[in-house]
Amino acid sequence: MIDILEEKKGEKIVLLDLREIVNFTDYFIICNGTSDRMLQSLADAVIEGARAKLKIHGRIQGSPDGGWVVVDMGDVVIHLFSPDQRDFYKLEELWQAGKVVLRLQ
Repeated sequence: MIDILEEKKGEKIVLLDLREIVNFTDYFIICNGTSDRMLQSLADAVIEGARAKLKIHGRIQGSPDGGWVVVDMGDVVIHLFSPDQRDFYKLEELWQAGKVVLRLQ
């Protein structure tokens, strides 16, 4: 999923390991997109990549025009944000007990 987000020019990608602190997922991936169109493109690419490569069917929740799209893959939940919404919700701070596995600027 990280590779797909990088290919589609996702920004400030963070992979958080949450296995020690929650039981509903193993990882969060948090990523910025610079526009509504880009957020939709990132979500679509992740869904298609997971389906094609891993045979996983994810669900998209949220709306790009709201600045936050969630792609739920079960063991991995991907949060795609506009920069403003990411600054507002501060998921990295909220889940700071999770381990940062990867951080790409």
